[in-house]
Amino acid sequence: MEYATLIAILDSTLRLATPLLLACLAGLYSERSGVFDIGLEGKMLMAAMTSGAVAYMTGNVWLGCLAGIAASILFSLLHGLASITFRGNQLISGVALNFLASGMTVLIAQSLFHQGGRTPALTGTARFNELHLPFEAALRKVPIIGPLYSDVLSGHSILVYVALMAVPVTWWVLYRTRFGLRLRAVGENPESVDTAGISVIGLRYGAVTITGLLCGLAGAYMATGLQAGFGREMVAGRGYIALAALIFANWKPWSALWATLLFGFLQALALRPDVLQNTLHMSVPGALLDALPYILTVIVLAGVVGKPHPPKAGGQPYVKER
Repeated sequence: MEYATLIAILDSTLRLATPLLLACLAGLYSERSGVFDIGLEGKMLMAAMTSGAVAYMTGNVWLGCLAGIAASILFSLLHGLASITFRGNQLISGVALNFLASGMTVLIAQSLFHQGGRTPALTGTARFNELHLPFEAALRKVPIIGPLYSDVLSGHSILVYVALMAVPVTWWVLYRTRFGLRLRAVGENPESVDTAGISVIGLRYGAVTITGLLCGLAGAYMATGLQAGFGREMVAGRGYIALAALIFANWKPWSALWATLLFGFLQALALRPDVLQNTLHMSVPGALLDALPYILTVIVLAGVVGKPHPPKAGGQPYVKER
């Protein structure tokens, strides 16, 4: 494989891994607090539709992004209401939100724009523009490192860098702050947290709110950064892939980065079937390449790749003892 081809694939990898990384970190916050969230897909879809619609109507991508985050947080709070306050089944709540988002997004988009459940194409200030890092042009001629910096790291929308920054921030919050210590504790042993006089319900609502924020960024990026508008079912299973990446990463933030980059690399490879054909000297069906991320998702969810260690209190509603 030529170096220029590898650079192009790595550039696509970073773009495609961004929504997976944001959704994976979103799931990490929720599940570390003991609330399983299979509804990441629905939150991303709702955020994508809302951000695309608001960005088109206002011509302001930042307003669109904020609206997408608000819609996603609203869905997260609905999940919190069902699973924390009313102690319902968390898996059923997540699935219900996914179905609700799938129908609502198409219905709202069709009512607003009459384009088959899509929003009109976003242009100009209604989209996130590319950011160019300092010294990009000067470093471009440096062998090996220059193309990596200029063509892979530079030239993405701001949400790509927000996603990358969210990894160390999440690590710091979880392992270096009192909130993170309590969040991890409530996912392992909520009784001990309650005994210490700390609100289990408050911590879990805080976690699902952060989940909504990150899923909102993921959906907004898909509609206003990765693509130029919302299309029906545009999330295309990325919420489930993010969950698989979270299990693959064993609920750790830095591992989540590498896991989502792996899934992003497989998605990027599916866009370049010629690379595999030239490397393996054999024809690889395009459908097989497209299915690779989903095949890996099934393998991870089946527990074939290592033994996952989820939070011990995950999926269990907390009932306060009197």
